[in-house]
Amino acid sequence: MTRQHRTTPASDYGPEDWAAVDSPEATEEQLAQARPFAEAFPDLAEAIKRTRGRPRKADARVAVTLRLDPETLQRFQALGPEWRTRMGEVLRDADVK
Repeated sequence: MTRQHRTTPASDYGPEDWAAVDSPEATEEQLAQARPFAEAFPDLAEAIKRTRGRPRKADARVAVTLRLDPETLQRFQALGPEWRTRMGEVLRDADVK
């Protein structure tokens, strides 16, 4: 199976048109003057800057590992699907000195 060249439906340009474009290689002088995109266009670079995932919350939770006796864990799990939230509430409200 050979791969066919695809053009976008809105494009009137084909492979022959792109082959006819004169694209000379950059000279040493041009390369010496080249700057990183973010340095040349700082406002545009900031506008298109991408981050991964959701924005962090100011009060983000912290993952911890906690060993509990089985009875305590079962009592919280018996409270339903939100048992971790309830456990956090109990710990937050505890009078720890």
